[in-house]
Amino acid sequence: MAKPTHLTDMASDRLDDAVESISGERDTVPGPSTNPSTNLIINDILLRSVGRLSRLTVEKAVLGRKYGSQFAKDAVENRSLLHTMAAYGVTKVATRSLPGAAIVGTGLALKVLFDRSQSRRKSRRTGEKSLREQANPD
Repeated sequence: MAKPTHLTDMASDRLDDAVESISGERDTVPGPSTNPSTNLIINDILLRSVGRLSRLTVEKAVLGRKYGSQFAKDAVENRSLLHTMAAYGVTKVATRSLPGAAIVGTGLALKVLFDRSQSRRKSRRTGEKSLREQANPD
């Protein structure tokens, strides 16, 4: 058997070993159904839902500290489809491979350096204008 090379492969193997040591079962996919495919779909939906809820909560909390909870709610919930798809695509690239993570990380670092090269006031105004447009799409 080939040795796992991806971080998620190594983590899932260790988690599987831990579950097996506790339950003694290796030939089942945990879940409410006897169908392993259904259990995988249920697990996927639950994990994505929890991830989305936690991400939105943190984003609203981060913006809400400065701009208030209503503005934060509007800004986070009124993202354009293009913004959402771009964030999803970049995340997918970053989590697929180490070179992808390096490219995305470098891009983010360059953006931070660019923002810092602008005057603090100009950079803040540009970001706040973008958030206002996102919060009030009309």
